[in-house]
Formats: sequence, structure tokens, C-alpha cells
Amino acid sequence: MKRCLERLYNGIIKENPTFVLTLGMCPTLAVTTSAINGIGMGLSTAAVLVMSNMLISMLRNVIPDKVRIPAYIVVIASFVTIVDFLMEGFVPSLYDSLGIYIPLIVVNCIILGRAESYASKNPVLPSIFDGLGMGLGFTLALTIIGFVRELIGSGQVFGIKLPQVFEPITIFVLAPGAFFVLAALTALQNKLRIKKPAESGGCSAEGCAGCGNLSCAGRLFTTGGQKTEEQTNGKEEA
Repeated sequence: MKRCLERLYNGIIKENPTFVLTLGMCPTLAVTTSAINGIGMGLSTAAVLVMSNMLISMLRNVIPDKVRIPAYIVVIASFVTIVDFLMEGFVPSLYDSLGIYIPLIVVNCIILGRAESYASKNPVLPSIFDGLGMGLGFTLALTIIGFVRELIGSGQVFGIKLPQVFEPITIFVLAPGAFFVLAALTALQNKLRIKKPAESGGCSAEGCAGCGNLSCAGRLFTTGGQKTEEQTNGKEEA
């Protein structure tokens, strides 16, 4: 159970596919003109992630290694088709808003990436929680981006309009606004993540230049490909 909870935490916070791994940028930038669109797209992707991870994990010892990628795509495409039909039948307004981006979940690098890197190498239950964590992290990121863009760009959110004194900034519901909001939120979460000082093993605000951890892989080479003097001396002393 601890391993499953760890997969949830990693997907939502530590390895958030949008703000940390910067995966799935196409739907992230395209459909987040409103918070409800972000929720719909995120939950659709989460459902496909969970089901595809589950099935691929179950078949990990059956699928031949040479055809694993085509096999994964067939599995993912099957679940995307199911989700596509369900959305068209039960939430047609949301289906029309998301448009072509629902079928394009098939080629979303988050899903194929988790299938290749985790589900194909781990048992079923952790794989399900891995897909759930990544899906919830993706949903959370899209909802926040859509919330900010809709609030600033349209002067409303979830159908609730702001007072008339607020003048919407229309660019935030256009394509450039998606980049502005994504950049600002990514910078914010990076700022919040940099908490530990270099002495405790975490990254400092000054970056690798101010890091005191000689064993950190990120400090192996300086710009230009030469080893730092500190590392050379440290290895000699060791």
C-alpha cells in the first residue's frame, strides 16, 4: 500500500506530468480555455491511463518485446475509443468543446510513456495507482490552467461572472495566454519546490554553482564539458 500511495504522490506532486515533466503540452495549451474543459480532458486522460496501465501490466509477460510499442498503442487506442463514445453519448457539449483532442489521447506521450517506463515492468496494483496518480496530476494541472485563463480572460469561472468592474484580458483565452499562464504556474511550482539548502542535499536557488553536494549528477560537468575543480579534488581525497 505504501508503494501505491507513493505512486499517487509522485504523479500529483513530485512528477506532475505538466508542471514537472512538461508532457502532453498539446492538449494542455489547446483545451484549457476554461476550467470545465480542463477537468473533462484531464479525467478522460486519467481514465485511459488507469485502464491501459492495468491491461499492459497484466500482459507484460505475454507481449513480445519486439512489438511492445505497437501493442501498447492498440491497447491505448481501444480505451480511447470507449471513452470517446461514452463522452459523445453522455456529455455531448463537453465532447464538442474538446473536439479532436479526445481521439488524440492515443498519441499522448504521458500514456505511452507510463506504459513503457512503468506498467510494462511492474505488477498490476502499483501500475493502476501510477496511472491514477499521473491522471490526477494531469487533471489538476489542466484545471488550474483553465481556471486562471477563464478567470482573467473571460471574467468568469464555472459560469459565475465576476463583478462588472473587472475588465477581462482577452489574450488569456487565446493561444498566447496559454503559454503565459503555463510559464507563470511552472515558475511558481519550481519556486515552491526549491526549499532545501544545498547543505541538506537539496537544490539551492543559486543552482549548481551554489551547490555543496559534490555527488550530485547535475554537477558532473560545467558548461564546456570540463569537470569542476571541487569534484576533481573531492575524488582525489576519496
